[in-house]
Amino acid sequence: MKHRIRTALKAKIKQKAKKKILGAGLALGLGLLFSSATALASPTLKTGSSGQEVIILQQKLAEIGYAVGSVDGVYGNDTERAVASFQRDQKIRITGIVNNATWRALKKAKPLPGAKKPAPTTPRLPSTKKPTTPLVPNGTPILPKAKTSAIISTAKKYIGTPYKFGGTTPKAFDCSGYLQYVFAEQGINIPRLADEQYRLGLRTKTQKELVPGDLVFFTTYEPGPSHCGIYLGDGNFIHASTSKGVRIDSLSNSYWAPRYIGGKHIVK
Repeated sequence: MKHRIRTALKAKIKQKAKKKILGAGLALGLGLLFSSATALASPTLKTGSSGQEVIILQQKLAEIGYAVGSVDGVYGNDTERAVASFQRDQKIRITGIVNNATWRALKKAKPLPGAKKPAPTTPRLPSTKKPTTPLVPNGTPILPKAKTSAIISTAKKYIGTPYKFGGTTPKAFDCSGYLQYVFAEQGINIPRLADEQYRLGLRTKTQKELVPGDLVFFTTYEPGPSHCGIYLGDGNFIHASTSKGVRIDSLSNSYWAPRYIGGKHIVK
């Protein structure tokens, strides 16, 4: 009984720590996106957009006193109205669409008179079913070479699936939820989050060392590995993109190339 209580307490402490880390990551993402010295491009956001950039937008609007509803990473009617109100107050063309001019104004914006600082919010990742296989170890190849083609075939099966922050099923995926689902279909249980998946396999020094089935990582909304995909060969990778869902892109793509932080060799 004492052992069960200790185990439950450890699990609860670990869960709280993960929430703090995710919250800190989003705070860093906010600073990164609104820093002209580090931002490579300001994404255009509008109704139907989703992902980490929308969360950053919603947090900033809420911080300066605009009602966005839930900070959920989905650009819905409440977010559009908040953006339009902000544009009106800033004497920007009212479109409800966040373009470069709106990002620049947000960067300089001060809280509205009487605006209350919102309570910290941390997007919740949906709970997943208890894995039927043990979690794979870190720092070592975990994908049998004979299963590589099956992993790639499974990954391609979901091309076109839409993106949703926290998505872990074929209804909608986020980047790491997509990888976890694809590997689970082949009986391989990998961690849920991109920074955890980055601990898998062996670090590759150059892209030439990558083989089909390896993992590739990028930095997007926060420092460190915040986006991931599966390497297909010939310089291409498949991933769940925030703008167009599951798709194939090139590592030399003008958006992804400067954000690439490394590959992990997982094929054994």
